[in-house]
Amino acid sequence: MLKRTVVSSLEGAEDVRVVRDVEYRITDDGPLTMDIYYPPDFKSGTRIPAVVFVLGYSDVGFQAKLGFKQKEMGCYSSWAKLAAVSGLMAITYTNREPLQDIRALLQNIRREAVSLGIDEGRIGVWCSSGNVPVALSVLMEQEHSFLKCAVLCYGFMLDLDGSTGVAEAAKQWGFANPSAGKSVEDLPKGTPMFIVRGGQDQIPHINETIDRFLVHGLASNLPITFVNHPAAPHAFDLHHNSDLTREIIREILAFLRFHLME
Repeated sequence: MLKRTVVSSLEGAEDVRVVRDVEYRITDDGPLTMDIYYPPDFKSGTRIPAVVFVLGYSDVGFQAKLGFKQKEMGCYSSWAKLAAVSGLMAITYTNREPLQDIRALLQNIRREAVSLGIDEGRIGVWCSSGNVPVALSVLMEQEHSFLKCAVLCYGFMLDLDGSTGVAEAAKQWGFANPSAGKSVEDLPKGTPMFIVRGGQDQIPHINETIDRFLVHGLASNLPITFVNHPAAPHAFDLHHNSDLTREIIREILAFLRFHLME
């Protein structure tokens, strides 16, 4: 699990420069840090868009169970390198309180934008699985209007139409669910979302929540790009080595580039 990486690569990914363990918040239990992935051709003094890989699980429980922090996982480092070699800055991080800490991270990178080389007006988020409810909650907050787009991969969305699948999964798996009780009407009307579904996702309730979200999102005319991978299991970007998987990964990167760089 620690070493599993995305089943796609781009030329130059190994030339990405990574600045590790930059402090973004000091807590009573010590500093929280981020790893910053810079494009190979990044020049000091310039400012570029960034994508933040949002976490819905606390590193406290995660590290206790598995022995490592989430930003150390191959899935995050490989996705971050793909984003960086595509011309974006990519940010992974440690956390203790998922919602409070992503808020603090976003505040920090905007405050330190000049020194970090970030264009603070062009930031996107990427998330997957049980991390999606935190990303949705962040998108709903008015002070985060600078978030220009979001990628939501095979994730738990919102409990709509009286369903309780997200709440049940959050209790079972231990991810934060700060968007509980919210609806698609709470989302900003102009923030593009790229939603990915694995047709053979074996995790209970995930596809049900995606399907309901799409019905309500389209009824509200939200700017949604949707891709369904019919043969794919959960986390197919890591497990389903196919041309279609790689094409969807390319589409995700193109989406981020279009909304953050064009």
